[in-house]
Amino acid sequence: MQDKILILDFGSQVTQLIARRVREAGVYSELHGHDMSEADIRAFNPKGIILSGSHASVTESDTARAPQVVFELGVPVLGICYGMQTMAAQLGGKVENGLVREFGYAEVRARGHSKLFNGVEDRQNAEAHGLLDVWMSHGDKVMEMPPGFKVIAETPSCPIAGMADETRRFYAL
Repeated sequence: MQDKILILDFGSQVTQLIARRVREAGVYSELHGHDMSEADIRAFNPKGIILSGSHASVTESDTARAPQVVFELGVPVLGICYGMQTMAAQLGGKVENGLVREFGYAEVRARGHSKLFNGVEDRQNAEAHGLLDVWMSHGDKVMEMPPGFKVIAETPSCPIAGMADETRRFYAL
């Protein structure tokens, strides 16, 4: 049986690009709406799940959330932007509207040690911390991580730009 990655789309303009990059890495992936049923997710039997970004705000009560089964399957989950924010909110963290929006180039500093960033950096700073050049577009911020998570990335205006729960294999950027 072929390993498969499930990408749940929350409406990001780059979700198709995420799917293409996964496929270019030689991994089969399928893109489905964020409202995919629990039965369909279980039947898909993913080896991992990616939660996409969105133009919406997790701080609004009527915006979409990931199906709870995503966090119960025991497979790695990667939340990107809105995916990170909904993961944090659903698992007991706190998300707020940020005072400063990040839009455009940002320099992200890897913190701690995470399997997600193992060997991944564009360069190092004077303290030998890995630095990544990225494009960011968000207004909301994770202010408190859910229990079991640690900070794995930060920017000058976003102290929790990445988080991980290595035990459950939940990662978010």
